[in-house]
This record gives sequence, structure tokens and C-alpha cells, in this order.
Amino acid sequence: MKPITDKESQINYLKQRLNMFMEVLDAIEPAETEIEDIDRLLEMIDDIEEKCEQFKGR
Repeated sequence: MKPITDKESQINYLKQRLNMFMEVLDAIEPAETEIEDIDRLLEMIDDIEEKCEQFKGR
């Protein structure tokens, strides 16, 4: 996959990832949440943060 280098594409990518995160978060039922669900949310946040750092360097 070719790196995303233009700022508009980078912002669009991050918006899509954040929207995906919000959809997953909205779908979680607190009473039925398992530790694995929380771990997955944390992984998603880490992935977004990592991508932000990559974009800063481009």
C-alpha cells in the first residue's frame, strides 16, 4: 500500500478511523462488556495515535 502523503487524504483517513471507533464504542453494551472489548478499543486508539505520528513525519 502506498503511503498517504497529502494532508487532505491524511485527514480523511483519520476521520474514517475515528468514525469507526465511535461506531464500535456506541455498539458496546456496558453490562455485557468484556475486557477483550476494552482491549480492542485501546488497540484502535493506539493505531490512530500511531498513524498520527506517521503523518506528522511526512
